[in-house]
Amino acid sequence: MADLSAFPITRRWPAKNPDIIQLYSLQTPNGVKVSVALEELGLDYEPHYVSFAANEQKSPEFESLNPNGRIPAIIDPNGPGGKPIGLFESGAILLYLAEKTGKLIPADAAGRYECIQWVFFQMAGIGPMFGQFGHFYKFAADKVANNSYPVERYRDESKRLLGVLEGRLKGRQWIMGDQYTIADITTFSWVRGADIFYGGREVLDYASFPAVSDWLERCIARPASARGLNIPVKPEELMVPESAKAALRSGLNI
Repeated sequence: MADLSAFPITRRWPAKNPDIIQLYSLQTPNGVKVSVALEELGLDYEPHYVSFAANEQKSPEFESLNPNGRIPAIIDPNGPGGKPIGLFESGAILLYLAEKTGKLIPADAAGRYECIQWVFFQMAGIGPMFGQFGHFYKFAADKVANNSYPVERYRDESKRLLGVLEGRLKGRQWIMGDQYTIADITTFSWVRGADIFYGGREVLDYASFPAVSDWLERCIARPASARGLNIPVKPEELMVPESAKAALRSGLNI
């Protein structure tokens, strides 16, 4: 049995099975990236719910693994050289999992770097810009009620980025063509999140990006996505009978 005692985070979130990947996350656009990838890869893992309401992402135990205090984060007991490794930043985790398994990323060097550049496109562009749009449009609307500039700035930049993605997806099933990759996973979670989490579908004019909209539907329709988008489950919901969980989950897709 793997010894994860060197990771203080396991004191707050004890591992029931320390021999499998430990995921510390929440059902946010960033958080679901890793659960979707783990489901796609068929890797055994143990999810731990990190409560934003309790500010657990800022706890000393969590910040011992991610000093930046953001989800998701993982511990892989079978890391490089067979030694445990802890990782944070969703893009880094996706790349690690893809390279660990040889899946969800092209095998050839040129394709691999092409895929990585689209992962970086999401990490540097879509994620931050969509996040700022959502902040001002939904969560800080009262603070900018007399100043339309923040919403307009991030709305327009988000639409520009959707246009870039639209151009890439025209004539393609996935971002990398015929192969579904971590580029799709990291990106669709935010395109979906801007709609479901922020209510931005109409403001961002998704109807003007048909290739993006069709691609998003294909991503969400994948069985692994359906599972991963609902992980981790709140601890109190683990006690709900299986027959009732499907109804509950319909309200959890953020």
